Amino acid sequence: MSAGQAYTRRWEPLFWPLAVIAGILVLWAVIVRWSGTTVFPSPLSVERGTAQLIESGLLWRYMADSLRRVSLGYGLAVLVGIPSGLLLGWYPSAGHVANPTIQMLRPISPIAWIPVAIVLFGVGDLASIYLVFLASFFPIVVSTMNGVRNVPSMYRRAGRNFGLSPRQLLSQVVFPAALPQMLVGLRIALGIAWLVVVAAEMIGADSGLGYLIIDSRNAGKRYDLVVAAMILIGLIGLALDIIIRQAETLKSVRWGFRDTN
Repeated sequence: MSAGQAYTRRWEPLFWPLAVIAGILVLWAVIVRWSGTTVFPSPLSVERGTAQLIESGLLWRYMADSLRRVSLGYGLAVLVGIPSGLLLGWYPSAGHVANPTIQMLRPISPIAWIPVAIVLFGVGDLASIYLVFLASFFPIVVSTMNGVRNVPSMYRRAGRNFGLSPRQLLSQVVFPAALPQMLVGLRIALGIAWLVVVAAEMIGADSGLGYLIIDSRNAGKRYDLVVAAMILIGLIGLALDIIIRQAETLKSVRWGFRDTN
């Protein structure tokens, strides 16, 4: 491979996504101008609205509120879900008992829990955190449980042959072997958590990016702010996904992804 070809390949992963975004912005501006709409904002209107939010300080405060709720709910789901999944996967009898309940509750949309959350915790942070926890818990516990169950039996036998205790076998052999599948569940759960917190804020909160969308719609029909909040939600979701995907590049888990291909 020549030096020119290597350079081309380095810039291509960044160039093409940016080119697609630029094309979408141009198409968006052309459609708004061609349609003559006075309701849906143009890219320049959204940019000006975003600048207003930054100047007022609302943007940073609402972003911080949404991220704080996600961090607390998701973090609690990780703290509860991973140990629960490890135990249910390690003890098959316990897994068989708990699995029907998990599979019954898991398909219920977290949005359906919003009225229950408001009744239990009122309007505010606790209701949103509770919904994020529910949305994150089930993907985490199921992926962890299945990850433990899918660990090849030869790994367990090898650990026993080396004289490892059950606790050492779980922590030093089973957990690292199940980690790649657990990371998939953590990534899915984080995406769902971010989606749910925005929906919860649109109904049961007085701050956050979800609240910004509803408030902008109701207070003067500021659709430029609505679209600005939507774009920001997407960008933050992309950033969160990129961050958690970096864990897949760690040496301790890369082998697991190769083995499953």
